Amino acid sequence: MQSFIIRRLGVMALTMLCLTLIVFFLVNLEPNLRRLAISQMDMRASIEDQERWLERNGYRQNFLMRYGQWLGVLPKQPNLDAETGKAVPRFPYCREPASARFSGVLQGDFGCSTKFKVPVAQKLFPALGATGVLMFWVMAVMVPVSLIIGVLAGMREGSRTDRALSIASITTAATPEYISGVIFTVIFAFWLGWLNGSAASATHQGVTFHNFTLPVITMATYGTGYIARMTRASMVEVMAQQYIRTARLKGLSFRAVVLRHALRNALIAPFTVIMLQFPWLLTGVAIVEVMFRYQGFGFTLIEAASNNDIDLLLACSLISVFVVLVTQLVSDVGYAVLNPRIRVQ
Repeated sequence: MQSFIIRRLGVMALTMLCLTLIVFFLVNLEPNLRRLAISQMDMRASIEDQERWLERNGYRQNFLMRYGQWLGVLPKQPNLDAETGKAVPRFPYCREPASARFSGVLQGDFGCSTKFKVPVAQKLFPALGATGVLMFWVMAVMVPVSLIIGVLAGMREGSRTDRALSIASITTAATPEYISGVIFTVIFAFWLGWLNGSAASATHQGVTFHNFTLPVITMATYGTGYIARMTRASMVEVMAQQYIRTARLKGLSFRAVVLRHALRNALIAPFTVIMLQFPWLLTGVAIVEVMFRYQGFGFTLIEAASNNDIDLLLACSLISVFVVLVTQLVSDVGYAVLNPRIRVQ
């Protein structure tokens, strides 16, 4: 197991390197650099002025050199003023090195956010924390409810309970978040009158029913149906196994058979699905966070992409890749722990 984890960590590092290189190339294409120069200058700046700004701030350096500087494996060179010869920062609202030094992702420097006018870390980590709180409550609601629904539906295949729960699970899984979000807003906010103020003003009131509870309900509803369907299918398969019949013939009660023999094996497949919800919750909540004006990671990612915030967009991509790879590793290890017949080679 230890050697497997070490090898996977090596593959994760290589994967992150390749993916970040691709993302770095895409966000630094010429149209994006031109838009960045225009956003930092006058909209009527000439092409020559834009070119001088890009040249002065290092965007015309060799691509691999810039990538190495962003990673922190190559030293960043200070920008020199053409008239005074003194080192000047690219962006006045960020503290950047006035001398050549290693300052990149490996050193904890993610660059400057041109949209929010702050260092990237100052915007990124609070947004991650906000989404982390949201993810915790979504998982706390979604996982127990979905497992209970799936187990109850799969215990007695074809029964009325199974049909009713299956219809409910299929309905919720087939309803996109942006549709269920609108439905819940109409039901809870307007029909029941639980919404005080508009969605825009909710962002200035801290955690409210509209900008926190409704996103939790919206995402939990969608994920519950998907996990419940997987749990039901796994439970039906386990209940048809020979060892379950043998346990019933020995005189064990139906409840004891389910709890002692069927439940653990039935949770193997849903465990993998549950772990895959973490990447979805991190990046897939962008629509929900924008809809409810929740200032989390997804909202920040949309703002970075729509405003050509290169450094913030790169940092968001790095975090997303890291979360996906880590959850896949945890999923593989947990799968082996739940099923003793599986041996990690």
